[in-house]
Amino acid sequence: MNTTRIAHFAQLTSCALVIAVSSFAHAQADGPASATAEASKAASSVSSKAEDRALRRRVLTALGKAKGMRATGITVRAKGGAVLLEGWVPEEAQIEQATRVAQGVPGVQSVRNELTLSTF
Repeated sequence: MNTTRIAHFAQLTSCALVIAVSSFAHAQADGPASATAEASKAASSVSSKAEDRALRRRVLTALGKAKGMRATGITVRAKGGAVLLEGWVPEEAQIEQATRVAQGVPGVQSVRNELTLSTF
C-alpha cells in the first residue's frame, strides 16, 4: 500500500510540474509581447496628445493672426484632427471666419463651431 501511495504522489507531482513548466513557458512567450504592446500603446497615446496640443496651438495662433478676428473669447479643443471652437466673438461675421481660419490650418480634418455672439 505504501508503494501505491508513493506512485500516486509521484504521478501527481510530475503532472503538477508539467503544468507549471507549461504555464511558465506560455507566460514567457506572451509576457514580452504584451509588455511591448502596452508600451507601444502608451507611447502612441502620449504622441497623439502631443499632436493634439500642437494642433490646438496652431489653430489658436492662426485665429490670433487673422485680420479682423478677435480670438480672446475663443477656446480651441483638438483631438485626432477634429477641432472644436467654443466661446464667443464680438461680431457675427467672426463666427464663420473662425471656421474658415481653422479649416486652413494644416492637420485639421474637421471643424465644429459652437461659437456664440457676445457684445460684452
